[in-house]
Amino acid sequence: MKILIAEDDQHIGDGLCAVVEAEGYTPVLARDGEQALQLFHAHAPQLILLDIMMPKRDGYAVCREIRRVDTQVPVIFISAKSEEIDRVVGLELGADDYIVKPFGVREVIARIRAVTRRTLAQRPAQELSPESLRLGDLEVFPTQLRARRGEQQMDLSLRDVKILQCLFEQRGQVVDRDTLFNTCWGREYFPNSRTLDQHISKLRKLVERDAKHPEIICTVHGVGYRFD
Repeated sequence: MKILIAEDDQHIGDGLCAVVEAEGYTPVLARDGEQALQLFHAHAPQLILLDIMMPKRDGYAVCREIRRVDTQVPVIFISAKSEEIDRVVGLELGADDYIVKPFGVREVIARIRAVTRRTLAQRPAQELSPESLRLGDLEVFPTQLRARRGEQQMDLSLRDVKILQCLFEQRGQVVDRDTLFNTCWGREYFPNSRTLDQHISKLRKLVERDAKHPEIICTVHGVGYRFD
């Protein structure tokens, strides 16, 4: 599971990366609010640890922007702002939890696990099927955000799973670009024209045997993509 950590304090940021990596998660570190949003769009993380007092954009502004395009990704504020009003503002902006600095690493990991369990349980059944999907020789496990080919295991983002589910559910038919955007990004998000292509390119490198000759995510030029 990929976790975006937005923290401008180098010591705390590096420490959080080491802690979550030791627990088997994949950290992505941002040093300011602008970088946090760039990495959020580039990596589609499954959870976000978000400092409030950061350069360029504070955590409140980052959370507000994230919630504009994604209402489901779990967000946990980590901040030295400890007043009740700070917690209330953070939670009302759409955060799922709030941790006050200084914190213990065990508490952070426990909060990540608790929030992940809760948000996964709340997702609509039609969004994350409990069953595995078979795309060629690739087996996808939506609720685990994982895929497997033989002995090879792959971690997927929620957006990766949505794209693969969309192609699986309409296998043999062309899924046009607007359908993929609406299904996998949301109707409120207005990406630039390269967002989908860039994400498909990264996903192919992960799930295809040969990304230059894809068999799972096949391009239908000028229209969209298809899985046969």
